[in-house]
Amino acid sequence: MKRCIEEPCTHAFDVIVVGGGITGAAVAYEAASRGLKTVLVEKRDFAWATSAATSKLIHGGLRYLANAEFGLVRESLKERRTMENIAPNFVHPIPMMMVHDAVCPKNNAVEIGIGLRIYDALSYDRNRTWDRSKKIPAHRKVSPAEAYVLEPGIIAQDMKSASVFYDCANIFPERLTLAFIKSAVHHGAHVANYAQVQGFVANGNGRIKGVRVCDLLAGREVEIAGTMVINCAGPWADLLLGLARCDTATGTLKRSEGIHIVTRKRVNTHVVSYMTREARHFFMVPWRNHTLIGTTDQPFTGDPDNYRVSAQSIRGLMEEVNMTLGTEAVTMDDVLYAYGGLRPLVEDASADTYGTSRRYEIYDNAADGLEGLVTVEGGKFTTSRNLAEKAVDLVERKLGRKKTASPTARRYLWGSQIPDIKAFVLDTARKNRDFGADTNRYLALNYGTETEPVMTLARREEGLRETLNADGEILAQVVYAVRHEMARTLSDIVLRRTGIATLGNPGTQVLEKVARTAGHELGWDADRVDRELVQTVETLRVPVD
Repeated sequence: MKRCIEEPCTHAFDVIVVGGGITGAAVAYEAASRGLKTVLVEKRDFAWATSAATSKLIHGGLRYLANAEFGLVRESLKERRTMENIAPNFVHPIPMMMVHDAVCPKNNAVEIGIGLRIYDALSYDRNRTWDRSKKIPAHRKVSPAEAYVLEPGIIAQDMKSASVFYDCANIFPERLTLAFIKSAVHHGAHVANYAQVQGFVANGNGRIKGVRVCDLLAGREVEIAGTMVINCAGPWADLLLGLARCDTATGTLKRSEGIHIVTRKRVNTHVVSYMTREARHFFMVPWRNHTLIGTTDQPFTGDPDNYRVSAQSIRGLMEEVNMTLGTEAVTMDDVLYAYGGLRPLVEDASADTYGTSRRYEIYDNAADGLEGLVTVEGGKFTTSRNLAEKAVDLVERKLGRKKTASPTARRYLWGSQIPDIKAFVLDTARKNRDFGADTNRYLALNYGTETEPVMTLARREEGLRETLNADGEILAQVVYAVRHEMARTLSDIVLRRTGIATLGNPGTQVLEKVARTAGHELGWDADRVDRELVQTVETLRVPVD
């Protein structure tokens, strides 16, 4: 992949997508796959904000049933299956265990059992997957004794029983987002990160006909012409609208903060779910031999550019966890890493962001006098592909084109052309006995059919075979990220192209090796390497005050 704004852009596009999170990535892929001339620009790195701040799940949204959002749940469950199909290396079934204890009166096993039966019914086609090994059984109720056998680390106040059901894990959301980006590029889309929209271009009648973009790496502004602009800026969507209106209006968008903390391993194979006194849920998610604990749902006001995870937010999550479990189960010393992001919500979430719908809206801004602009707000990772399909349906109508059938639910994502994931992992190990078992498995799952090019780099240069962590990640991934995946900073590499730092600071020695390797590829001098190291260490620092 190449940053399209590094070369003169002389032709007009049908569609300009603003925002490189999962929504923008899915929209760009959908548009390009239907033959629309498409360009995507992202002001930072792909999937650096909300799309990186997830619970690593692709789920149907069981709790949305409490709001009688049956349509949203059905859509989510259908798209969960689609994600399993088109991204088999990234998305796979994972067991969920909901603990029924004495903390919350609403945590009623009988009532929740009714909800789970509805959940099963709404996912009636869950086992119609391309890879037949991805079976999802119906839910079942288990006794406390069995629950403790399945997950010995459970802590509960007077556990009555537990419910076990299935959703899907999303093992690396940032790389899954990148797979959508690569799929768009494969179909002819142009893309660029570190490309910030500074304003809109309009004709004499006020119709939007393009955007002005600042290349933040080169420090120059370019103009991109296009017939339609799709605003996929997530928590920044209303601010982008303000640029289009030439004012600072923030529209109806509300923002909710969600954070997670990474700790040592606390659960085995199940995502263990607890209900707090206020009937909110938090999860303990097994991930890379560690545990993610989250998430929160707190209103956020202010400039989203200024958002950072705070010690107050971490302590608030820990307090909720410890009060629910009835013991000091988590302390600041347990936190290896903390990450968070802002969710865009389409309802007034000032009072209760947790209960606010995760539905999305696709809005034709022509109704506000901004012809040529469409805004997408809300939504979630699971339904991003279907959201994109509907958004491009609207764009085709606006362009006066005959509607074309969406192909994206019927094709593997780029790098994920894998009919049988278990066989693929075994075959990768068989073909690459000169690499360790951990390396083979990690690359097979996170790079899919791009595993071999990464290994080829390592074989060509012995130093790139060096293993960097317990998962078996190697230095060749760093070179691959720069040459083929548009990584331009150390944080891009260790947080969004690889998992080198997603469990927390991997240590000075590892970071320096990665920085020197990246610097050699990108032409960094010693001062730039030092700056990248300082900035990355600060990003990984767990706030304590």
